[in-house]
Parts: sequence; structure tokens; C-alpha cells
Amino acid sequence: MELNEAKLNELLGKVVTEMGAAANGPLVLLGDKLGLYKCLAQSGPMNSTELADETNTAERYVREWLSAQAASGYITYDGNNKSFSMTPEQAAVFGNDQSPVYMTGAFYSITSVYLDSPKMEKAFKSGDGVAWGDHSTCLFFGTEKFFSPSYASNLVNNWIPALDGVEDKLKKGAKVADIGCGHAASTIIMAKAFPNSTFIGYDYHDKSIERARERAREAGISNISFQVATSKGFAGNGYDLVTFFDCLHDMGDPVGACSHVRNALKPDGTCMIVEPFAHDTLEENLNAVGRAFYAFSTTVCTPCSLNQEVGLALGAQAGEKRLREVATSGGFSRFRRATETPFNLILEARV
Repeated sequence: MELNEAKLNELLGKVVTEMGAAANGPLVLLGDKLGLYKCLAQSGPMNSTELADETNTAERYVREWLSAQAASGYITYDGNNKSFSMTPEQAAVFGNDQSPVYMTGAFYSITSVYLDSPKMEKAFKSGDGVAWGDHSTCLFFGTEKFFSPSYASNLVNNWIPALDGVEDKLKKGAKVADIGCGHAASTIIMAKAFPNSTFIGYDYHDKSIERARERAREAGISNISFQVATSKGFAGNGYDLVTFFDCLHDMGDPVGACSHVRNALKPDGTCMIVEPFAHDTLEENLNAVGRAFYAFSTTVCTPCSLNQEVGLALGAQAGEKRLREVATSGGFSRFRRATETPFNLILEARV
């Protein structure tokens, strides 16, 4: 078969771009850990010597790092002044950990994907799952770091107000369970915002619960507690609100999880399901966001589900239609999209 040279060159150009992105991943981590982005965002324009002095790093390494970042478009180079700086947009993505679009956490999770590739090779051959807790620890740190800015920006200001009557209940005093809470980014944000309510975070990964307790102590929050429990085995009832933040699709039996939540809620209670943004068909998800989520779904989400009972393996791009089927099969009669962001669907399920 004869090659189409134009299409070949187009593909090669794409692959070279991907090679550059992959090779720069570790440099993003270095820029975050060493404070290079933060310093440049706050103090630029700077040359390599100035940035190295400010961050107590070696100039020759910093010079090469700056060149790679400028070539990536992550920072800006001024050839006239031989200096580097960050635009407000670049600073929002890489230099400001309070920004809702702060993205460095994703690169920590990507590191785990590479480190854990031998486990995935075995899983591809056997069909077995890979437990969440069997991944490299940078996955847990990266997940918290990636999701936290969006939660901090949207959860209290936009997502909860989009739910029917939930904000008023939380202000007055409600009982809330956060299922699959991980390191408790979502739980702590809610507990801080609604001091009259009580919050219990549940996760089946004991190391995540240990970290959640540490973070709550560090934050000085008293209306919060954590327990190791599965989504179908967490204790208690009479909850006003039960939440799933970017975790329902990871569960082996999400239908069973929804059923357990339904029984644990008050008759007028609400289940909030936050999931990665997705349309309902593959064709609609063949875009940049879908590409990233399908990749993580292949190496993290799907194997996590397959490692558990039932192993429904929804994947991170299940879409609203499939999630509706899961929630209604679990006993919920009312289901709607409350709101959305470019990265998340916020879904409301009620009895």
C-alpha cells in the first residue's frame, strides 16, 4: 500500500509534538516542586541566573528548563531582553495553586501511569483488575492536587447551589456522607463552608483515610470524621446528602453503591454524583478532554473497577445516559444534570 506523504508528515508532526509533551512531564513536576513556576509567575520577567538565585537552584539546569518550557509554550521568552515570564493564563495553569485551572496535579498522576505500566501489561493479558491501592503513591497525591482547585472554586459556589434545596439544609445543619473521599479535598471544603453540618468521609483505601484524617487535623475542622468502608458497606442512615466525587465509575458495583446510598438517605435526601465530563457516544468524545479521560480510564479507572466485585467497569467516559441507568437501577426515581464544567458533570439523584 502506497503511503500518502502529506498524511504521513502530518502524523509524524503530531507524534513529535507528543514526544515533546511526554518528555516535558517530569520538567513540569520539577517546576512545581522547586517553586520555579511560582517564582516566575510572581516575580518575572527574569533570566536564568535570577530565577536560579531566587529558588536556590543551579543556573545551568534552570537555563535548560526555561528553554524547554518556552518551547512548550508554558512560559514566555522575550528575545530582546533575554528574559522569561508568564502570562496571566500561563500562571493560572502552572504558577498559582489557588487557580481553578491549576493543572500540575495531573502530571503527578501521569507519573504513576508510567511507573505502573508493568502491572497494566499483566492486566491486559489476564483481564484481571488493578486495585487503587496498588498504584504508585504519586497517583493519590496527584489526584488530590488535580481535583482540589476545581472543587475549591466550584463546589460551594456553584455545584451545591445547583441542587434542589441542599444548600439551605447544609446551612441549617445536615448529615452528609462523602463516599470515596480519598484525601478528603471535597469533604474538607464542604465541612469548612457549612459548620452547622456534620460530614463523614468514607473510602475503602486505608492509606487515603489516614491522610484524610491528617488533613482535617491540619485544617482544624471539628465537624468531620473519616472511616474505612466500601461504597456498599458504609454505616449509618438518615443522611441528608451523600456525595460521589469522581469515583462512582471506579467502583465494581456502582448500581449496588447507588442502592446502598438510596437506603441510607432520608426520604427527601439527595445524592450528588460528580463525574468526568463525557457525552454519551464515543464519536462525541473524540476530543482533547475525552482523550485525556480515556487514557486515565484505561490505566486507572477501568482496572480499579475490574478488581472489585461485579466489575461493571463503567470507565471515566460513561456519559450521562449510562450514569442515569446506573442510578435508576439502584433505586433512584429522579435524576438530572444539575450543572457542568468543561471537566465535570454534576448530577442529582433523588428517591
